[in-house]
Amino acid sequence: MYFAFKSMKYLAGCAIMLMVTACNGIFEGIYDDVPTAPVVTQGQLLVDATSWKNWYYIDFDSLHQYIERGDTAGLLRAQTEFTAYPIPTVLTSGTGDEKTGIYTYWFDVFGQGVSNNEKRSFTPTDVQPAPKSWSIAIHRDNVRTNNGAVLETNYTSMDELPKNSSSFTGATFLSDEWTENAVWADQSQMLLSLIGCQGIKINKLLSTWLTLDIPPMPPSFTLNNHVFIIRLQNGNYAAVQLQNYMNAAGAKCWLTINYKYPY
Repeated sequence: MYFAFKSMKYLAGCAIMLMVTACNGIFEGIYDDVPTAPVVTQGQLLVDATSWKNWYYIDFDSLHQYIERGDTAGLLRAQTEFTAYPIPTVLTSGTGDEKTGIYTYWFDVFGQGVSNNEKRSFTPTDVQPAPKSWSIAIHRDNVRTNNGAVLETNYTSMDELPKNSSSFTGATFLSDEWTENAVWADQSQMLLSLIGCQGIKINKLLSTWLTLDIPPMPPSFTLNNHVFIIRLQNGNYAAVQLQNYMNAAGAKCWLTINYKYPY
């Protein structure tokens, strides 16, 4: 009985390893067609979002300023080079707010899948750092807005969009929501099927542009190529579309994003 239990734990741990490495290179290209090397042009972002530990911030206003100045070289750099903002893992001062922190969850990877999970512990941490100005933030398959809201359209090409965002007046836009088990940040206990998750608001609708499905094993990725409309905090609108989630080497969570701003 003990041997069987130990074997099951080992197999579950192996399943977690498969899950983790799917975004980190070991199983790249098993189920996906590897794209050619992306050529980024104006209106596209290339974000290396493979890290479990960092958020990357995009500011559409700053990008538009490069266009207004006619600084093509600066724009291409800004569309491909992003500063990493690490996810806090400790509380450096005070007592915290009893909400912000790392939530350790058990995920039933070897059974019913990650939709079956249980909270096991909570560690308070500092608040997630962010730049002074930003529009959206990306962490692997998670996306946040800066007090914005999102609408999913049925369009699958930026060229199909109406001329401007006024066509979506009166539509229902969804704001960011609190989550405790969607932003996977800590792999240190993954052999026990335990994942440390950041407690933070994300935009669950916009995050559906890339879905990680477990089972099967290795995990499968589903790209939603619909165009999303983001209503920003400043009242402006942006249109975004995930075009691809791999780089030329087949590494997943490398995101090629089409965008139109202001829209």
